[in-house]
Amino acid sequence: MLPEVEPYVADQVDPTENPPARPALTVRLGPVSLTGTGAVAALVCLVGLLAWLLVWMRPSGRMLLTGGLWFAFVVYWSAAAKNAAPAESGESPASRAVHTRLLNASLLLLFLPLPGLRGRFLPDGALIVACGLTLQLLGFALAAWARRHLGRNWSGAIAIAAGHDLVRSGPYRLVRHPIYSAMFAMFGGTAVVSGELHALLAITLLAIAYWRKIRLEERALGARFGAAYEDYRRATWALIPGLF
Repeated sequence: MLPEVEPYVADQVDPTENPPARPALTVRLGPVSLTGTGAVAALVCLVGLLAWLLVWMRPSGRMLLTGGLWFAFVVYWSAAAKNAAPAESGESPASRAVHTRLLNASLLLLFLPLPGLRGRFLPDGALIVACGLTLQLLGFALAAWARRHLGRNWSGAIAIAAGHDLVRSGPYRLVRHPIYSAMFAMFGGTAVVSGELHALLAITLLAIAYWRKIRLEERALGARFGAAYEDYRRATWALIPGLF
């Protein structure tokens, strides 16, 4: 439910009072938070770094397409995150930082053509690129579907939200972590589009990140829901029906 907002009434405003200050821009870099001019400088440096990487990488049209899909996903996911319920309990900042670093490193490796890892594991061809982009789009759709069913229970960190429910609708009827399945599909799609070895290393890092997170998350959910979660776990698959 959206928060209630008091309507604006002109005669309730004291003209002698100063208008409320606009919230300062804040940028968080790991454990460090920057506001005001420091945040602006950090954003400028980040944009400059991304621009330099684009010039250095000289991405092909197909990599620009898959990168555009990732950009759309990040925008959508950031907007959807605003509706998450406050957490009652969750993992430590240090534990969350481990996952975030692994995930960021894997996403960077997905696109960054490191020396020695630019060899191809797939031939270059339009049909292969189309298959990769299709897989990435399917992963995007699965993530959005799962996020919709998870609702306010969603959290980027391992956390138990206030009023947390055990969701068993939509894709959660078959798999316990469909959003992670979607991430593997999106990474796999970009790896197919790229066809280069560095993308396989990115998927390896992603697997390590989610293997760790699944173990911690299932432990937390088991502690919250007890026998109900054990029954749910026995009736479903973790990521891929019939495989895992």
